[in-house]
Amino acid sequence: MVGRFRSGHQLSGRPASLEEWRITTGDPEVAVKVYDLFGAHEPQDWETKGEDSFEVFTAVPEVEIILADAKALRQRMVLWSRPGKLVIDSDGGEELVDDTPAPFRGPEPLIDLTFGLAAAPELGRFVLRSHSWSWATDLARNGTGEQLAAAPTPVRASLALEKVSFIAKNGPRAGQLVAYSKPRLALRGALA
Repeated sequence: MVGRFRSGHQLSGRPASLEEWRITTGDPEVAVKVYDLFGAHEPQDWETKGEDSFEVFTAVPEVEIILADAKALRQRMVLWSRPGKLVIDSDGGEELVDDTPAPFRGPEPLIDLTFGLAAAPELGRFVLRSHSWSWATDLARNGTGEQLAAAPTPVRASLALEKVSFIAKNGPRAGQLVAYSKPRLALRGALA
């Protein structure tokens, strides 16, 4: 992978949602090309444990992408133990289960979308990784995985950040505005 699309970042040590894509990469040339395509802020270094040490805050909430085939969208349910050991990894068919107890918690979605940029496919493949319950629900409700599996490939699509906000009815944030961005994937048809 040449880079990663992200819907958030850290602000004063706390997670913060974004309304435009943030793209990270380990390749300074890819960072410059992404900046040339999507604008906003010039590439800058950011503190990470991974190899993607450059980040670009873009000016775009939506990009046109190319999905190579049905394997470009991988949806799983995963559960990690407190020490960071994978306990459950299930794609609905096969499941890896470790006997490490994980009381009071269940698995969460893990969605990986691998794609090329329609505006610059020569750059290589990017990935978006999300644990979003709402995106997992949207993908299931819309039958996106099934549509992708049935479509002639490669497939044109748009990948967007959709703003979500509501007033919490209960819990520790009851009565407060909750706002975040979630990914949205729309298939556009076979690549001509």
